[in-house]
Amino acid sequence: MTNQPNFGRLILRVGISGLMLFHGIPKLMNLLQGNLDFPDPIGLGSTITLILAVLGEAVAPILIIIGLKTRISAVVAAITMAVAAFIVHADDPFGTKEKALLFLVGFVAIALLGAGKFSVDRN
Repeated sequence: MTNQPNFGRLILRVGISGLMLFHGIPKLMNLLQGNLDFPDPIGLGSTITLILAVLGEAVAPILIIIGLKTRISAVVAAITMAVAAFIVHADDPFGTKEKALLFLVGFVAIALLGAGKFSVDRN
């Protein structure tokens, strides 16, 4: 029974991050293929914004799944979801921004809890 919290962290890490990859991998593929046409909601330019989205939706979730630099990766992913919920979807109905908020809550929980025993970092 002493491993229950660690299994919980593993399930949370793999579940939230695995689902996020469904959003991040297509953006990563666009970036790798040179398709840099991407919205620029915070005024950094389309290319920089796409790179930041790929970091938050593909790179960080992969690191979270394996449990490497989990807390900082979760912060990166959480910031990405905060931008999605409160800037990109600011004027949208709650149902539209709800998915970003759910991911935000999950990544904040991961950042607070850490990766657990079943991770590369083992913390």
